[in-house]
Amino acid sequence: MRIRIDAIDLPGLTCPAPADGNVSAYGNIHVAVQRRDRPAELLDPQPGDAKSATWTLECTAIASPTGTDVKGPYVQDRLGRRFIYLSWGTVDESGVFTMFRRAKLMLDVVPAEVLAAGARDGLLVARLGLTDACGNPLCARVVPPHITWTAEPAERSAAAGPTSGG
Repeated sequence: MRIRIDAIDLPGLTCPAPADGNVSAYGNIHVAVQRRDRPAELLDPQPGDAKSATWTLECTAIASPTGTDVKGPYVQDRLGRRFIYLSWGTVDESGVFTMFRRAKLMLDVVPAEVLAAGARDGLLVARLGLTDACGNPLCARVVPPHITWTAEPAERSAAAGPTSGG
């Protein structure tokens, strides 16, 4: 199975930093999918002013007594709760990404029938906007209605383009 994340409404290249920090604003911000247990390993960072961003993750979906269990190199597992991290960071002149916040796309809120259909048909799709109510990068737990999950046939996704990028 694959999980495709379709993101729109990115916040731009700058945002205010917390008042208690040592900078007043973050600049040249980018967003990427973080690899499990490897915060520095990011999948296809996209600039914060991109029109949209899309990432496709290879996963495995296994039927379990409690439903469908999703695992993969970009699927986090903390205390039995699965999620995908979108990491926000600044990119300096030498291309170094420094994370300043993350969004958690929670997989345990995907309706069971949608998750099962995604496993059966080959593709689970997350659609969301990446700007919060204050105009900043979306962070914290992301659950409906801020994200929608659907299942689609994998063939349609294969025709849609690359496996990551925006």
